[in-house]
Amino acid sequence: MDFQSFSDKIAGLDYSRLEQEALLCRGDILTMTTLAASGHPGGSMSTIDVLLTVYNIANVNRNNLHDLNRDRIFVSHGHISPAVYSCLAKKGILPQDEYIAYFRKAGSMYEGHIERSIPGVEWTTGNLGQGLSAACGAAVAGKVNGNEFDIYVFMGDGEHEKGQITEARRFAVKYNLSNITVIVDYNALQISGDISNVMPSMNIAESYKSDGWEVLHIDGHNFKEIAGALLKAKSCSRPVCIIAETSMGSGVSFMEHKACFHGAPLSEEQYYEAVKELKLEPSLEKYKEMRKGFMWAAPHIKAENPKININQGSRIIYNADVKTDNRSAFGAALLDLVKINKPKEYTDVVVFDCDLAGSVKTNGVEKNYPENFFQCGISEHHTAVCAGAASVNGVISFFADFGMFGVDEVYNQQRLNEINSANIKLVTTHVGIDVGEDGKTHMCIDYIGLLRNIFDFKIIVPADPNQVDIVIRHAAKEQGNFHIAMGRSKVPVITKEDGSVFFDENYEYIYGAIDIIRQGSDGAVLAYGSTLYRAVQVHDILKSKGLNFSVINVSCPAYINDEAFNKIAGYKKIFTYEDHISSTGLYCTIANMALSRKKFIDATCFGVNEFPMSGQSDEVYDMLSLSPEKVAEKIIKEMGA
Repeated sequence: MDFQSFSDKIAGLDYSRLEQEALLCRGDILTMTTLAASGHPGGSMSTIDVLLTVYNIANVNRNNLHDLNRDRIFVSHGHISPAVYSCLAKKGILPQDEYIAYFRKAGSMYEGHIERSIPGVEWTTGNLGQGLSAACGAAVAGKVNGNEFDIYVFMGDGEHEKGQITEARRFAVKYNLSNITVIVDYNALQISGDISNVMPSMNIAESYKSDGWEVLHIDGHNFKEIAGALLKAKSCSRPVCIIAETSMGSGVSFMEHKACFHGAPLSEEQYYEAVKELKLEPSLEKYKEMRKGFMWAAPHIKAENPKININQGSRIIYNADVKTDNRSAFGAALLDLVKINKPKEYTDVVVFDCDLAGSVKTNGVEKNYPENFFQCGISEHHTAVCAGAASVNGVISFFADFGMFGVDEVYNQQRLNEINSANIKLVTTHVGIDVGEDGKTHMCIDYIGLLRNIFDFKIIVPADPNQVDIVIRHAAKEQGNFHIAMGRSKVPVITKEDGSVFFDENYEYIYGAIDIIRQGSDGAVLAYGSTLYRAVQVHDILKSKGLNFSVINVSCPAYINDEAFNKIAGYKKIFTYEDHISSTGLYCTIANMALSRKKFIDATCFGVNEFPMSGQSDEVYDMLSLSPEKVAEKIIKEMGA
């Protein structure tokens, strides 16, 4: 919306109508939280005046919810869902009665914290500190695509104690995301009481100013001041933060300025007293009857993402005599994807980096396509959310990092990406014990176990540069969150028994399938990533001792399809070989599948069972009895050969 159109909208606001709508919203907030006997009425009532004003001005309506040029309204303090639902209903996006009657009801889509599956909700929040990062993701996606829209981010005051907001503030200024306006509901209370007592040194306004934001102060219950601040924000050439001074529980005298009403609903007696003070007709009994008749249960509804059109390009084939690291193959594939998807008919590929471009090999994109590259600095929490939100706003997001920082450090943010049905392509390097010399703080040996806890987050650990190239292009094309993990060191190209490239131009990648690299009848060694070429060495040692073992590449160690599992179960003895905690990695997957199918599989695991020490990669493998020689020795002993 251009400035003149925006100015005209402000000039046309009917303040008396807004006051009446805000009054009705307060009644709805009290009714639904009392009916549900849970919820957050206090903050909902302190935010409602500003929230309602923005919904009346913003270019958001039930007909443009999937338009990439619509305005975005993010609500970071997702517990004010009663206020959000009531505004969406007044806007005609939600039906008026359902959200009140079925609020927080099991089987209802009107959950306690806002969900992206609700029409008009941009991002699921609840874990505080996420909203501004998500807004930045939408903003950079719009910047890359050439879309024009305004973004409003509603935030609580207490959540500014979180460091992720600082990361997001600085990012917004660096990339001049001047279409972002933050509105802080400054009621000065949080669960533990006055924010000045909980964290005395926190100064929200000065923090924004010091990071380069324009800061405005208003009475958050004065509609004219609200409108004036929004108009000024629209004209500003940098991001704006509006500090809206409000009162917890605004509108009901016995609720105002009381921290206890942050997350406590009114009793029925208090409810009737409150609606009387608001001069509204009580509707609690009406909605009680509706709630009793609740007959439907909402399935898990995934929010709809924009359609993507990706050119996967042609594979880069690494010959058998090439020895390079998988991360370099990732960098080459990524650069190719960015290049070939620049034409307008394709979806842009954007890259997010956390000060590791040279190590994770995203520097090719940084050099050649800086407009598609976002250097976020050492701010992984912000970046994980920013990349996730960008992925649902019309671009393909690649977030590259070390395993420890892209998975372990930001587990909650990746969990939220999955809850939000994001489409992030997380690529981590330096996983497993292949990072050797850097020591245990940098050895990501639990990434499979962590991400298997997040439903539908697909994990792929490619074996060599050729399989890396294949799976990077595969993930770019497929909807959903992917984690592609790889080590640091150079690895040999995996070959067939005749010496030709295994993952060649005829290889078809299927998620959950396995690859039989070597054939044998005495048993099988199952491996992935950095242990696969070592497993081939184990095969050769065993063969010299008269044992003929298959070597199987399990590139999806957290998910094996039925056909693949049945092949594995057909071996009389298997050994899993991984540089990951054995109890949560591939061995765990095999054991779970065998138990659930009531099948016995004679299996032994070779894995990591302690935090390793620093050392050259092969030395660390040897110290943990994971060198090919020691693994082969144990197999020979167990097989009685």
